[in-house]
Amino acid sequence: MFEIKNPLLLLLCISNIGVCQYTEQINSNRPGYSIGAYSVGKGVVQIETGFESRNYKHNGYNQSTIKGTVGFLSLRWGFLFERLELTYDASYMFDKFTNKIPNNPIEVKRSGFLQNFLGVKYLIYDPFKKEKEINVYSWKANNGFKLKDLIPAVSLTVGANFDPFSEETPYPHGDLFGTLYRPIFYQTLYYVAPSPTPLTMMGTIATQSHFLGTWVFVTNFSLKRYLSKFIEKTYIITLTHAFNPLWSVYVENQGVFSERHSDNIIRAGAAYLVGRNLQVEGTIGTNTRTDPSFFSINAGASYRLDFHKDYKDPKKIERKKLKKEERALKKSRRKFDKQENKRNKNARKKPKQ
Repeated sequence: MFEIKNPLLLLLCISNIGVCQYTEQINSNRPGYSIGAYSVGKGVVQIETGFESRNYKHNGYNQSTIKGTVGFLSLRWGFLFERLELTYDASYMFDKFTNKIPNNPIEVKRSGFLQNFLGVKYLIYDPFKKEKEINVYSWKANNGFKLKDLIPAVSLTVGANFDPFSEETPYPHGDLFGTLYRPIFYQTLYYVAPSPTPLTMMGTIATQSHFLGTWVFVTNFSLKRYLSKFIEKTYIITLTHAFNPLWSVYVENQGVFSERHSDNIIRAGAAYLVGRNLQVEGTIGTNTRTDPSFFSINAGASYRLDFHKDYKDPKKIERKKLKKEERALKKSRRKFDKQENKRNKNARKKPKQ
């Protein structure tokens, strides 16, 4: 760690606390929707992508449905210094919308951006800046719970969301049912959604705490669609547990609040480390509402291009040290053999009379 939001390698990374935000193994914001407080580290380019299948049903629109697929792409680049990260985060949806309000249901295929965000993240406070002292006599002292472990790292992400096709979007202001005509008992008979705003601002405060050696707790508080008529407030709470250096699981709760759309979503999933720079994961999710209700299945992967120069692999350092010692030993042995041969040669010579 210590960029870890969903740490597959928390067990291995915990010993690196305080060194820097770069870690030997990849640490991804996936699975889940929250973002961690730490950046990927200077010189690291990370790609996080996935696909999610979603099924919606809206009780307020005579059980009208949406069956769709969402593609996710996140590009993260640590630049200038360890605390700073440039982030691009996009999600694009393809769906089949079935309007069941008329006697003869109407099916429409749609597509559009749910998010197209570009911003920067900066680590404001890092409680792990000072390296953690290790007690060589007590495992409990190193891994037991301490109140100070709950002090979180804090970061701020700010940027803009731009939708070049906003005038034709079927998802105005994030409302998937926003273009649907409402029945007479639900406000007006012919409801027309307000015009979307192509450029809006977004900000997120992220906190991240670590405790008991294998647990990570993350919170996000976001303000989205600022500059539009329908500002959206969102919170996300994520709890992650690493079973071993390869496997981790998480649970997450997300709340969405706006005049256009509100929701309460619960997700759970697992992630697996394939290699030092590759992670795969899966997630299921649902919500607690019926206007609309939905169920989702998500699968994805994260891959890291590691150009970090400050970090040195301990294994490589050890191999280099062993080779150096081996060369020194060979040199010493050759010198000893040379001296021994000289002594033997002199010993064989007969003394002069």
